[in-house]
Amino acid sequence: MGRKIRQTKKEKKEEEEIMEDLTIITKTQRVLKERLQHIGDSILTGGVDNMEKYKYLIGQAHAIQLTLQEISNLLNNKEQKDESGNVVDLSRGTKN
Repeated sequence: MGRKIRQTKKEKKEEEEIMEDLTIITKTQRVLKERLQHIGDSILTGGVDNMEKYKYLIGQAHAIQLTLQEISNLLNNKEQKDESGNVVDLSRGTKN
């Protein structure tokens, strides 16, 4: 019975670590989306006064979009299977 308790504590710790990682990822995504919105607003409201700035902002927007897509792809893989082969629902933890 003691072994079962240790496994449960270990699983709980792993679940907490996953949730901490997801919190960091979620905050990073939010910051990137806000930056992307700010770039779009700057371009649309005439905040760009020359072609050099325009190209720079378009490059930043493109890099942010690629980063957001890569994060999304990595999260989709994590949702499908965790390292032990179990399906993971990121909002509820590990399911067997």
